[in-house]
Amino acid sequence: RDSRTANHAAGTALRSRGAGKVPRRGAGDRETRVVSDETMPGQTQLMDALKHASNMLGELRTSMLSPKSYYELYMQVCDELRHLELALLDDIQRGSAVKDLYELVQYAGNIVPRLYLLITVGVVFIKAGQVSRKDILKDLVEMCRGVQHPLRGLFLRNYLLQCTRNLLPDAREEEAGVDKGKDGIVQDSVDFVLLNYSEMNKLWVRIQHQGHSREREKREKERQELRILVGTNLVRLSQLEMVDVRLYRRSVLSGLLEQIVSCRDPIAQEYLMECIIQVFPDEFHLQSLGEFLQTCGELHQKVNVKNIVIALIDRLAAYASRTDSPGIPNDIQLFDVFSEQISVIIHSRTDMPPEDIVSLQAALINLALKCYPDRVDYVDKVLRYTAEIFAKFAEGGDAAAGVSKELLRLLKIPIDSYLNVLTVLELGHFAPLLEYLSYAARKEISLYLVNNALDNNTTVPTQEEVDRFLQLVDTLITDQKDQDDAELNIDPEDFAEEQVLMGRLIFLMQAVSPDQQYLILNAARKHFGNGGDKRIKYTLPPLVFAAFRLAFQYKSKQEEDDKWSKKCNKIFQFCLQTVSALAKGEKRAELSLRLFLQGALAADRIAFDNCESVAYEFMSQAFSLYEEEISDSKAQLAAITLIVGTFEQMSCFGEENHEPLRSQCAVTASKLLKKPDQCRGVAISSHLFWSGRTKENPDAPCRDGKRVVECLKKSLRIAHQCMDSTVQVQLFVEILNRYLYYYEKDCEQVTVTVLKQLIDKIREDMPNIESNEETEQINKHFQTTLVHIRHRQETGDPDGRDYAGLVL
Repeated sequence: RDSRTANHAAGTALRSRGAGKVPRRGAGDRETRVVSDETMPGQTQLMDALKHASNMLGELRTSMLSPKSYYELYMQVCDELRHLELALLDDIQRGSAVKDLYELVQYAGNIVPRLYLLITVGVVFIKAGQVSRKDILKDLVEMCRGVQHPLRGLFLRNYLLQCTRNLLPDAREEEAGVDKGKDGIVQDSVDFVLLNYSEMNKLWVRIQHQGHSREREKREKERQELRILVGTNLVRLSQLEMVDVRLYRRSVLSGLLEQIVSCRDPIAQEYLMECIIQVFPDEFHLQSLGEFLQTCGELHQKVNVKNIVIALIDRLAAYASRTDSPGIPNDIQLFDVFSEQISVIIHSRTDMPPEDIVSLQAALINLALKCYPDRVDYVDKVLRYTAEIFAKFAEGGDAAAGVSKELLRLLKIPIDSYLNVLTVLELGHFAPLLEYLSYAARKEISLYLVNNALDNNTTVPTQEEVDRFLQLVDTLITDQKDQDDAELNIDPEDFAEEQVLMGRLIFLMQAVSPDQQYLILNAARKHFGNGGDKRIKYTLPPLVFAAFRLAFQYKSKQEEDDKWSKKCNKIFQFCLQTVSALAKGEKRAELSLRLFLQGALAADRIAFDNCESVAYEFMSQAFSLYEEEISDSKAQLAAITLIVGTFEQMSCFGEENHEPLRSQCAVTASKLLKKPDQCRGVAISSHLFWSGRTKENPDAPCRDGKRVVECLKKSLRIAHQCMDSTVQVQLFVEILNRYLYYYEKDCEQVTVTVLKQLIDKIREDMPNIESNEETEQINKHFQTTLVHIRHRQETGDPDGRDYAGLVL
């Protein structure tokens, strides 16, 4: 098979890869296999093989391909050259006379094929050990200067780098022995790679300046596709095992940075600086921080230095936080070095966007938290510097408005790291930074703080810390001057959810001693009291219950504190004032009523010296609120039911206070607007005359059967006055159940005769009411009542009266 057939096959392959036109000549794998197929190839066969290889390599001289297509062609050629390399190496090892092969391939007609063949033969000679490795490498890297076309030169030097990756000298001078002049030392490898890197970078940068300016974006895209070729040099340097920190600082890093600064190309500078960060060990970075960061300040103004510095900070912070890491050496003041150099960079780049400056500060905080978790002052130092920057922005206009997102991210870092809002409170410059945020951003950070405290159950133990924390989240407590109409008209559900969080926060304000807790509640009251009508209905009730809980704490310590009773009295004054303030708002009467009743019940349970007066005041306030603010009939019945239910459980009133209160309940119930409500209210009030207890006899209920029956009879009279027969029968059934309750509780005034009359009345009226779902429920209730009576007749009750004599 002659070369024409092979060239035709290669041309077909190149067309399929988008070469644009049929190449002049090409070579497939058949030509290179000629070398390996012959057992002892002679000089003529070797020359033919090199000729075919040269023809094939000539295709790499094309200027018609894009970088991507050129790379595909390059990879195909490299595959074929590997066959040639193996064949040549096999011949040399068999003793073939190929001593002049290195000079022979230099007669190739074109520079590109010649250098590819020189590299291939040179690698073979190095592997065969017949020539000086050091001299061959130096010779090859120097001769590659002959190709100055950017695309061809980059791939040629990449081929050199790939072929020599396992052949670079990697021994220290003291370990190299007598052959160090021939084999070379690690310094020779460093020089070799640095020279190749420098030339490749120049070729890569040159692409930027070719062609018309309107194709700049296209060239930049092509450069991004080719950048890995230059970066491979740094990978080779990092793979040299004998490169220690001293050699790295003296030769490797200095050589890399010198080329980066001198090229003055933003794309190259940013990429190569990031490559240095990624490929070299963390220990090297720690020992060379000054040089690296100083170079960052010397880069082109268009280089995004922020990304470079943040990448280095993130890597070192991750290194410090690894479990298998020895940590940051004591002799390296990592935070101080970064802080100083970042400050220099910011001052040297007057056009750096504000958001980039904040991002750098955020990265610095991240470094301080991971490398020095106990140094709160480091974080505060960054916040102070950030506040100074924003103060300058404020002088020059509203420059800080566009960086709220970055500033928010910065402020959230210590919150997430410490997981303790008390530590955040130690940051003296945290709160001043909030002033530079918009209302929405301040609200977001406030919610973030509150949720963090709630999620981590962080207690706030002192009045001073409570004050500082509530000032920090003041956006959620009071209206702000910079709120616009849209923010004022927030969705009610979202607003309620926010305020419920604030209510929950109150129960995290827990002092060690009750006296300190009282101071905390007073401090919280001052803050939450300014929240306005919309907020206090969510925040003041939890405050009141926290005060009740404190009063119970004093009661539990009455043996240790002889002033506990006076302190409880003071707490209830605090609660009375707080609930009264809450009651002044619209649509909060029912909530305030419940809190007044809860206060009366708490005073009764604690039983301190002045509890009767305090409880009476709470009950009277509940009655006043009922009379003045509650007008809806259903709400009135619900309120009087609550009042009766609360009063029935209390035993702190003497007879002189108990009697008028229970009478007031009955009178108030009888004055309800609707007759059914009157009937039910009066029936409920009857329990006060039966179950109510006084201070004189706290264990003996009133058991005033006469007044009980009076209430029940009055409720019957009111029921008779109802015009709706269905409602009337329903009320009769309910009153019958009240009578049965008192009958079973041994109320002598409730007799079988009365029960019989009421049952007969219900049976008489039941058929006359209209049949519907409601009447079915009424009839079911009545029948269930009769079943209960029959059951008691059959089984009896040793603890109560039976129903003997009652005929159903």
